[in-house]
Amino acid sequence: MKHERMKLKLALWSLLALSTVGAKAQQTSRDLVGRQNAITTTVPFLLIAPDARGGSLGDAGVATTPDANSLHYNVGKFAFIEKPGAVSITYTPWLRQLVDGVSLSYLSGYGRLNKNSVVGGSLRFFSLGTIQYTDENALSLGQFNPSELALDGFYSVKLSEHFSMGIAMRFIYSNLVGNINIGGVDSRPGVAGAGDIGMYYQNKKRLKNKKDLEYALGLSITNIGNKITYTSDAQRDFIPINMRIGGFTKYKVDDYNSIGFALDFNKLLVPTPPVYLIDDSSGKIQVGPGGPIVYSGKSSDVPVIEGMLQSFSDAPNGFREELQEISISTGFEWWYREQFALRAGYFHENVNKGNRKYLTFGMGVRYKVFGLDLSYLAAIQQRNPLQNTLRFSLLFDFAAFKDAE
Repeated sequence: MKHERMKLKLALWSLLALSTVGAKAQQTSRDLVGRQNAITTTVPFLLIAPDARGGSLGDAGVATTPDANSLHYNVGKFAFIEKPGAVSITYTPWLRQLVDGVSLSYLSGYGRLNKNSVVGGSLRFFSLGTIQYTDENALSLGQFNPSELALDGFYSVKLSEHFSMGIAMRFIYSNLVGNINIGGVDSRPGVAGAGDIGMYYQNKKRLKNKKDLEYALGLSITNIGNKITYTSDAQRDFIPINMRIGGFTKYKVDDYNSIGFALDFNKLLVPTPPVYLIDDSSGKIQVGPGGPIVYSGKSSDVPVIEGMLQSFSDAPNGFREELQEISISTGFEWWYREQFALRAGYFHENVNKGNRKYLTFGMGVRYKVFGLDLSYLAAIQQRNPLQNTLRFSLLFDFAAFKDAE
């Protein structure tokens, strides 16, 4: 019984920590402008690096060499992929040290249409385990298995010898509490449609020592879509629209060894929570004809496109806080004969915007028809749901299967 209560508490914590269902933290004029003011969204599982390779590079990947898992980082990369087709399967335990049954599964694949274009898709499924519902008298109301999923399709095309673009469409389904009535309010699954756009540039330069230096740049905007609600209430919340920009360099040391460096910058294109004006006599937020009165920043109750544009200039503490909203991912990759790889990375987020800081490590193996990637995360600043967790990706190469036959 004690274990079940603990599991319920952890599952509920996951729901509250990973989703914004109607209620949001509010800062007021009594708060210090510029203090911790993290941006929250619904369905944040869309921001989790779903594959072990990117997960071992500090979640960097907007400009790394393309593979079957590139959709999460930059759909534009697929046009430059060398293989005619491949499939990848990834499994990631979540909160493994605390509770069982919570995990993220990812299936991704692609196929080349011709020498310039590639199509494919992916399925991401986030399971939050089992929750036991009870009433105010602790009587059982049954069990429920909350889960979220995203189903994608994409197209990527090479527009020149060195430049490509891609688009993706995404269906998002978030079923966190089922169709139960909570406090007299009927709940329902959240549904959204979204899209990605990505651009990728790659080139190569011959150095004086006659070694090749490959370099690439990438830009992607992901999860551009409608807001989500879990009730019949008019309140709707943003999904994690994200902009990622970065670069990657790969240097061939000799005929057997090569090293690569990746650097990504991420920014949520979602309004920053404003600071509201508080009445000193009542201690309550002042409300005007248009709703709560904003003391600093801008109202976050705006349409999607307006919110995306506003996200560059709406932080209560001005430009300094806008810079704090940029997270940094960096990674290092060493390959031996393009068959064995060692990786390491670092992820940094400002203390006022979540304070996530962690190191990542990993390795990869490629052998004929399949490949295997492993990654491990070590949290530095605060506890992380993936800390001390080993996750893995399996890749299957269509061309290798054909050659084997």
